Amino acid sequence: MEKFQFHDMTLTWLDGGTTWLDGGTMFGVVPKVVWSKRYPVTEDNQIELPTHPILVQYQDHNIIIDSGLGSGKLTDRQKRNLGVSAESRIELDLLELGLTVEDIDTVLMTHLHGDHAAGLTKKLDGSYVPFFPNAKIYVSSVEWEEMQNPNIRSKNTYWKENWEPIVAQVETFEKEKTLFDAVTMIHTGGHSNGHSVIKLTSGGETILHMGDIMPTHAHQNPLWVLAYDDYPMDSIYAKEKLMKEALEQGYYFSFYHDAYYRLLKWSQDGKEILESVKHKELEF
Repeated sequence: MEKFQFHDMTLTWLDGGTTWLDGGTMFGVVPKVVWSKRYPVTEDNQIELPTHPILVQYQDHNIIIDSGLGSGKLTDRQKRNLGVSAESRIELDLLELGLTVEDIDTVLMTHLHGDHAAGLTKKLDGSYVPFFPNAKIYVSSVEWEEMQNPNIRSKNTYWKENWEPIVAQVETFEKEKTLFDAVTMIHTGGHSNGHSVIKLTSGGETILHMGDIMPTHAHQNPLWVLAYDDYPMDSIYAKEKLMKEALEQGYYFSFYHDAYYRLLKWSQDGKEILESVKHKELEF
């Protein structure tokens, strides 16, 4: 497990499972000849996309950003369609850190698509129960509403088994929510109507977690948005604004889906990586 000591915060990336998705879908209208120079792709046009939650330990709080794929919940067909090569081992990772799922007090959800929210619940004795039973789960009110009442497009990823067991744990917010004077969730829309980004602030510095409006380091360009995005122009607007702020102020960027970088800091012009925490080396 990779770690990053961020002043008085400790970030640890947990194994929430791994998917292999069509590269063209993940880079939208960007030609393969362009994006494949930034992110490795297989002969079958698939790219590796972990679903790895971040454990943030701060002031006796155990906070998790997104929840992974879960384990034992997906059908063989779902695994095939999502290109799942491994399911979650979060429980084992937490045990290695001397923690249990009961020790998690806060879960921050960028959004509630299945690859981010399936780990919120688990199957026990034939029914679904909360995976983090003692946690408050924070999500934008827009996202929570659509999770419960999906439209013709989103019903394929907003599954009732991922939300019905956790209703009593969920707390929603409108535009912005700050917790512990150090963690801020900001509603952006774009990837989904209720999508949010997360800022972690410590020691006068900031880590920006952009969720699925910048799922990997290769999505740095504001125009490189996913075919999965429900509102791509909102993604572009939010990413352009946030990237300008983050590069000018020297923020770190953290990732949930990146198979190569856990966290990095770019130069102000965005052309050079100044610092990074790697999961593995890029190979082309």
